[in-house]
Amino acid sequence: MSFAPQFFTTAESLVDSLDKKLLVVLRDGRKIIGILRSYDQFANLVLQDSLERIYVGDAYGDIERGVFIIRGENVVLLGEIDCDIEDALPLRQLPIEDILQLQREEAEEKARKDKLRHHLLYKQGFSVDFADNDLY
Repeated sequence: MSFAPQFFTTAESLVDSLDKKLLVVLRDGRKIIGILRSYDQFANLVLQDSLERIYVGDAYGDIERGVFIIRGENVVLLGEIDCDIEDALPLRQLPIEDILQLQREEAEEKARKDKLRHHLLYKQGFSVDFADNDLY
């Protein structure tokens, strides 16, 4: 008699990810990379040697964060990082100051385009929601 493998859909499914390098995407859009050291039944996570990675175009910058505790309700996505594939990606690492400047410029350009788009929609009679959201 053979049994089909069980797939867990609860926090228990994280047991295979312990002591592995993970990428965690948070509700506010931040991306945290670190080694999963612990978790609980609410999927609260403890990451060691973590860093916050900021992507702009084909470049990225890292901010060291150390031990990082993440409340489970803030996790949108998490996955194991394959170090071999990560090293082969066509991304270039820049100093964090440069990435933050590029990120500011990108945000300003997006705000300018959004303002123009909202103005055009408003002129056509559409109501535009200007409230910021948390990516939900």
